[in-house]
Amino acid sequence: MSDDHRVLLGYIAGAHGIRGEVLVKSFTGDPADIAAYGSLSDEAGTRTLTFTKVRVATKGVIAAVDGVTDRNGAEALKGTQLYVERAMLPEPEDDEFYYEDLVGLDVVTTDGVSIGAVTAIQNYGAGDLLEYRIAGQKRTELLPFNETFVLEVDLDAGRVMVVLPETSEDEDEN
Repeated sequence: MSDDHRVLLGYIAGAHGIRGEVLVKSFTGDPADIAAYGSLSDEAGTRTLTFTKVRVATKGVIAAVDGVTDRNGAEALKGTQLYVERAMLPEPEDDEFYYEDLVGLDVVTTDGVSIGAVTAIQNYGAGDLLEYRIAGQKRTELLPFNETFVLEVDLDAGRVMVVLPETSEDEDEN
């Protein structure tokens, strides 16, 4: 996977207190590690933010942002997505991967039939979901990203092997 792109590490969920601190939703393994990469950039890559103090709380990470000294400044950052250059991340172990590295991989069934390509890994609160674009279509589908449905991730082969859930057809005889 190319290291010349940026990876989303989290986002600023809102202001915290009156001294310019922000509440950060961190996607790093250890939430406090969001500050370990130095300056982070916004989605456009035009603004950099540096966290000067970080502490983990139940709702996320509370962080002081260099140059932000009051609640108004902190509130102005709400919704800012926080990115880092991919090259700044440590290399995963042999049996590990970053979700970012799955985007674009072919999604195949156990009999080798390609059904689409990975577009993202989502999490709406109940667990990770593999999102893939159905081959030849614009719409996407979601599968739980667990051992039941995702059998194998093979970065070298560029594929993710999945088992599709059984569906039932609604038979309305009214």
